[in-house]
This record gives sequence, C-alpha cells and structure tokens, in this order.
Amino acid sequence: MCRWAAYIGTPVYLEDLVSKPDHSLIAQSISANECKTTTNADGFGVAWYGDRQEPGLYRDTHPAWSDPNLRSLTHQVKSGLFLAHVRASTGTATSRNNCHPFTSNCWSFMHNGQVGGFETFRRHADMLIPDELYPERKGATDSEALFLIAVAEGLYDDPKGAMERAVAKLEALSRAHGHTPHMRLAAAFSCGQKLFAVRYASDERAPTVYTHIGPEGQGRMVVSEPLHTGTCWEEVPAGSFCTFTADEAQIESFVPVN
Repeated sequence: MCRWAAYIGTPVYLEDLVSKPDHSLIAQSISANECKTTTNADGFGVAWYGDRQEPGLYRDTHPAWSDPNLRSLTHQVKSGLFLAHVRASTGTATSRNNCHPFTSNCWSFMHNGQVGGFETFRRHADMLIPDELYPERKGATDSEALFLIAVAEGLYDDPKGAMERAVAKLEALSRAHGHTPHMRLAAAFSCGQKLFAVRYASDERAPTVYTHIGPEGQGRMVVSEPLHTGTCWEEVPAGSFCTFTADEAQIESFVPVN
C-alpha cells in the first residue's frame, strides 16, 4: 500500500515531513509499520503550493530513498501547504504518469487504497470522466480516475459531496464488474487554501489516516502513518471527511451516495 504525508500551516521545509523525522516518508518507503508491502519502490511525488495558483509538482519512478534530487529539493523548498507520496502499485505499471500526486489546475490529489477489480472495468470508469477533462487522464490508475471524476462532480464548489459521489460511482462499478475489496480509500487533496482528507472503506479495513499539530501549534500534519515515534497522533475515524486549515480541523461523516 502507498504511504503519504501532507502539511498545512506556517511554511516549513518539505524535508520536515519527507526525510527528517525518525519515521519519515522516505523511511516508510523502506519499512512501513502499517502497510502490507515491505518496501514502496514504484515511484514518488511531491506537490507544493507557493505564490502561484497551481502547485509545483515533482514525480519520478525511482524509489524515494535513492533519488538525491528529491533530498535536494525538499532541503531547499519551503511551503505552507504540500502533499508527498510514495507509491506501492496495486497492479498498474511503474511510470511517472501513474505516480501521485495528480493535479488539475489548482487541485492536487493523492491516494492510498484500491478499487477492487478496477482493471476489469477501467473503460467504464474512464467514461465517467467528461470530454473536457479527459486530456488530463495521463495514467492508468484507479486513483487518477477517482480524482478526475470528483473534479467533474463539482470538487471546486462541494469537495465533500463531489468526493462522495465519485467514490459511490466507482464502488458501484466494482460491485457490478469487479471484486472485493470494492473500495478502500485514504486520500488527501487541496486547491491551495484548505487541506482535505478522506478515510473510508466498503469493508472494515479502511486504510489509516492520522493527524498531528506541530510544536507550539505550528501547522498540522496529516499522514497515512505517524512520522514520529513517542508522539501523540490522533487517528481519524473510518468513514470520515476532514477539512483542515492552519488553525482549525473539521471532521464530518463520509457517506458515498450517487
């Protein structure tokens, strides 16, 4: 399973989540505690927000621990909102276009989980992406399809509702044409002002999501598993939709509906 980390708050160096903590994202890509796979070697990516509306994006297919460019970038770049991801493929090819985060205009999105049997109904899923958005379908993953379907469902105006409708559509396809687990989802996404996160599953095994406020209230980290040992992390309940700013957190029920 993939591992990811996101941050919103006072600008910090990207390495403060990606490489410096004792159980950083790079450390997790070698050995994760809450993950079935031993290593995550199918690529990585970072999306960060600065002075422009669209996020900066760096993705590659190398294992995160073996890319000196990633360490150099995260050592130099500061941001008040960023998303970072290391990938463990659930079936699609290792390619840059399949690496998270995915972007569309101001939006960035990353995902841990799966849509059961996606390879058997991928054409049906792609048909849910409207023509005007389909040129942004660069890869072959269920994650990118979910993201673009959510954009089509109104992510700009109604992030929670759009994601509920998108998840419901893919879960219905999985129930009709795929197999279990029909939906497992731990995702984070942003349009540059707020950070959103979802934890949901069609069974009892929703991938984990944790949050933690930094020292002296400096920023909030949202992660698939804790970055520091011996530190208090709050686990987000399954079936939740979260909205984070630098100062506030709102957690609501997440109920996919068509």
